[in-house]
Amino acid sequence: MHARSPTPLHDTRLGIGAGILAGSFWGLVFLAPILVPGFTPLQLSAGRYLAYGLVAALLVAPMWRRLLPRLGWREWRQLAWLSLCGNIVYYLFVAQAVQSGGGVMTAIVIGLLPLSVTLVGSRDHGALPLRRLAPALLLGAAGLGCIAWQSLASAQGGGAPLGLACAVGALVSWTIYAVANSRCLARLGGITAHEWSLLTGVMTGAQAVVLAVPAFMLGGDGHAGAEWLRFGGVALAVAILCSVVGNGLWNYASRSLPLALTGQLIVFETVFASLYGFMWEARWPTGLEVAALVLMVGGVVSCASAHRK
Repeated sequence: MHARSPTPLHDTRLGIGAGILAGSFWGLVFLAPILVPGFTPLQLSAGRYLAYGLVAALLVAPMWRRLLPRLGWREWRQLAWLSLCGNIVYYLFVAQAVQSGGGVMTAIVIGLLPLSVTLVGSRDHGALPLRRLAPALLLGAAGLGCIAWQSLASAQGGGAPLGLACAVGALVSWTIYAVANSRCLARLGGITAHEWSLLTGVMTGAQAVVLAVPAFMLGGDGHAGAEWLRFGGVALAVAILCSVVGNGLWNYASRSLPLALTGQLIVFETVFASLYGFMWEARWPTGLEVAALVLMVGGVVSCASAHRK
C-alpha cells in the first residue's frame, strides 16, 4: 500500500472540481448510442478509442522526446493494463450487459462504482477508517436503492444471467482501473496527470486497432455515407470530450485527492448522465429520481467533509 502526504485545501478543492467536471464530460457517453442508433456497441467502442488514440498521439507528440526516457518496461506494462481494463474491457462489458440484460439492470450495477472504489480505497495506508466513511456510504446506498426501486418496479421481467454477469464484470473492471490508476499516479515521477492520460490514450488506440477488425470488417455494411460521417463525428467528439478532456481531469483529481474521496466523485457521471437524459427526453425527473440524485450528491459532500476534518 502507498501512503499519501496531506493534501493542501486549495489542491483538494481543485481536485474535487476536476472530478465533478470529469463526470460532466463522461455523462455524454450515454448520448452517443442515441445519436447513432444504427451502429453496434462494438463499433462505437472501436470508433471512440481509435479516435482517442489518434488525438492523444497528436497531442503527446511534442512531449515524446522528454517522456520516452521516463517510460520503462514497468510503465508500459501499466499503461497496457490500465487501457485494457479501464477502457476496452469495461466498455465491452457494458455494451454486452445492456444488450443481454437491459439498461435498467446495468445502470443499477454500474451505479455501485462509487461504493466499490471507496471501499477498496479505504484499505490504503493512511486512509480514513470505514466508520468515518459510513455516512457517505449509507447515503450512496440509499440513493441507489431509490433508483433500484423505481427501475425494478417498471422493468418488464428480470435480466438475463449473461447480462448480469457482464454488468458485474464492468463494475469489477472499472474498480480495478480506478484503484490501479490512482496508485500509478501516486508513484510516477516526471510525468503529469495529463501526460499519463494521453499516454493511456495512445495505448488504448493501439489496442482498438485489434477491436476494429471484428467491429467494422465483419459488420460494416448497410450504412450510407452520411451515416458514416455522422458516426465519425460522434466518435471524434466522444473521444475528445470524454476520453481526452474527461480522463485528463480525472487523473488530476486522482493525483490530488485520497482514493476514497476520488471514488465518491464517480457519482457525478451518474448525476450528469441522468440530467442529460432528462433533457433529451424533455421531461422532469420523478420523485424517486430526485431523491436518488440528492442522496448520491449528499454522499459525496459527506465524504468530502470527513476528509476535511
